[in-house]
Amino acid sequence: MDYLTYREKLQSHFPEPVLAFKPDEYEARLASVRQRMAEAQLDLLLLTEASELCYLTGYTTFEVSVQCVLLVAFDRTVLFVPAIEMGPAVYLSRVDDVIGYPWQAPETVASDLAAQVSRTAGSTTPRIGFNPWAGSFRPGLLSALKNTLDAATFIDFGALIDRVRLVKSSAELAYLAESAAITNAGLNAATAVIKAGVVDHEIARAGASSMLGAGSEFMSMQPIVTTGARSGIIHTNHAGYEVVRGDVVFTEFGAVRKRYTAPMMRTAVVGEASAEIREFHAVCLEVLAAVMSAARAGSTFASAARAGELALAPIVDRAFFSGVFGYPVGASFPPSWVAGSMFITTDNPAILEQDMVFHLPICLRKPGEFGVGFSETVRITATGAERITKNTLSLREVFL
Repeated sequence: MDYLTYREKLQSHFPEPVLAFKPDEYEARLASVRQRMAEAQLDLLLLTEASELCYLTGYTTFEVSVQCVLLVAFDRTVLFVPAIEMGPAVYLSRVDDVIGYPWQAPETVASDLAAQVSRTAGSTTPRIGFNPWAGSFRPGLLSALKNTLDAATFIDFGALIDRVRLVKSSAELAYLAESAAITNAGLNAATAVIKAGVVDHEIARAGASSMLGAGSEFMSMQPIVTTGARSGIIHTNHAGYEVVRGDVVFTEFGAVRKRYTAPMMRTAVVGEASAEIREFHAVCLEVLAAVMSAARAGSTFASAARAGELALAPIVDRAFFSGVFGYPVGASFPPSWVAGSMFITTDNPAILEQDMVFHLPICLRKPGEFGVGFSETVRITATGAERITKNTLSLREVFL
């Protein structure tokens, strides 16, 4: 059968989608987005990020490399997917219409998409919001739409979706708490196998096995394990290195529940930690505590970051730090659990609000030698950041 018949049969078997949240939560999210659309004088939003589609409709898939598009108008939502994604689109999403196109010919989506824009935008000269920085939006599709919809104006919608997604509902916070518990179990399992002679991927396997066994869905980033001098290089991962005495072992995991991730970092040392490793550990915890104390509802992102900078000052010339004291987490898909672009940095004047959620990735690296990282995923409150994760913040020394 063709994919149109496939869609019809699925719709007859599953008249209502299977959703992670109650329908009124999705309605509330759409209402918030539409309010911001009205304020920005946009007729239509064109969304392509998997996490945004999931957030607004429930759509979930492990195939995130294909071109999917969600149109959000003031009275209608339309989801465009390749034929192979028709199943998840019907079974797992709450939209007014699902439109498929041949998987092997992604260029064919442009004509159907352009026609649908014309039908739903409510204007002959629509103002269409899109994200030019989204890696999921293929340049060829944008070019084809602009050529076809020559009366339309395409406008960068900036942080419109990010701002709506930052504040979490009680149901979202519950999934984040479940993720945190599974992540913690994974880190505990990984820590339990750390010793001299173990290979880094065996540590990752122990953590992954624990998290999957405890109910984690497929992860937005796979378990991160680096050892020895490689722990001082940001964004490296396990690659068959054997742990030797004196090595630092850095771990960063993020289990997933209903696509929600609450990540954590933790560090151990095989043998006795040097005085400098202990110093880095102490400063790491001071930075984490300073950011958590300063990150209060009503204060700015920048003020929380400046508090972190002040705590970092004693080793700032010896330690590499990314400059990001916190980034948003929530609904996410590969290749990252970072859920948006609103970062806790010294140049971000935005105001923190109650129930925003961030991962505070405090990792201090001495290039060529070691890295020490401990982190928490936190919820913003009126009195500071409250831990969702319950990390073990001690620097474990392993004498095996």
